[in-house]
Formats: sequence, structure tokens, C-alpha cells
Amino acid sequence: MGFSPLIEQLIAALRCLPGVGQKTAQRMAFHLLVHDRQGASQLSASLQQAAEQIRHCRVCRNLSEQEVCDYCSSPQRDERLLCIVESPADVLSIEQATGFKGKYFVLLGRLSPLDGIGPEELGLHKLAERLDTGVVEEMILATNSTAEGEATAHYLGEMAARREIRATRIAHGVPIGGELEYIDNSTLSQAFNDRRDIL
Repeated sequence: MGFSPLIEQLIAALRCLPGVGQKTAQRMAFHLLVHDRQGASQLSASLQQAAEQIRHCRVCRNLSEQEVCDYCSSPQRDERLLCIVESPADVLSIEQATGFKGKYFVLLGRLSPLDGIGPEELGLHKLAERLDTGVVEEMILATNSTAEGEATAHYLGEMAARREIRATRIAHGVPIGGELEYIDNSTLSQAFNDRRDIL
């Protein structure tokens, strides 16, 4: 005999999180139900509110409660520097680890033809429009150091070269196969400061 349908439903819902398997989801569910009902209610309300109110910035595709995020709307940020990242978590990592004061473009993935992820899925038509304005002078490629991340960086570097925009790649203080959101701040800061030309 298993758990009640509502408990099974909760466990299944928790398993949608990355790295959460059956046993971890069960522990989380029982902790919330047995030890922290108030926390469960707050979590539920926060998830509902976030799902309803957070969207993608129409300029950079980062997560935002407004149509245009704070990074894009800030007059203190340098529009000539554009940092390309794979995810909103990468934006946060760079903000916490570096003194970068430029703008961002979030790919929401990386090129992976085998998975059906091409330029269209990454919003590269929006990026091209942004580059065509002539404002961007340097495009900093901060994609992950995976095979797909490197291929994506190369593709983006060619986009920049066609427009005579300098394309730099963050240095490889970030380990091969590493994900930016899991890199310690000093390593990410060093890699960011030691970026190099890609083409």
C-alpha cells in the first residue's frame, strides 16, 4: 500500500526540481507536512505568485517582474558591453562575483542540434537586432565550458565578427564541463577578468 494520492502528488511535484529524486522528494514532502506546515504554505504562495508574475525581459530575456528588467533599464550600465550567458542564474553569478557594469543577453540554453535547440530557440534573431543598432562594441561570451557552450560561443563570435564587433570569451579559470552557477566567486571573477578575443 502506498501513500495517499495527495502525498503522491506532492512528491511527484517536488521531483520536477533538478537533482531531486524519489527519496529526496519524499523527505521534503514529509518535512513540510510534519514539521513545517507554515513553511509549506509560504512556499506554495511564493511559487504561485512567482509563476503568475515573473516573465522574461523583452530586451535581454532575463527573468523579471517588469516588461524590461532592472539591468536593461538602468542608465548606470554601459550599453557598449554586452555579456551573453546561458541562464538567468549565470547573470546572478556574474553580478555577485565581478564588477561588470554592462548589459546582458540571456540565451535560455545553448546550441544543441541533437536536442532540437538551434538559433531560433536561443532568440538569436533578437540578439542580431540588438547588435545591428551599432551600440554594442564588445560582446563578452560567458557560455559554459561544455562542448555545446563552446560551439555556441563560436557561433556567437562569428555573428559579432560579421558586424565588426569585438567578441571576447571569458577565460578558462572555469573548469571544462563546469556550470557558472556552481563556480566559486574568485574563480569566476578571475575568468571574467581574463577574457580573451574569440576570433
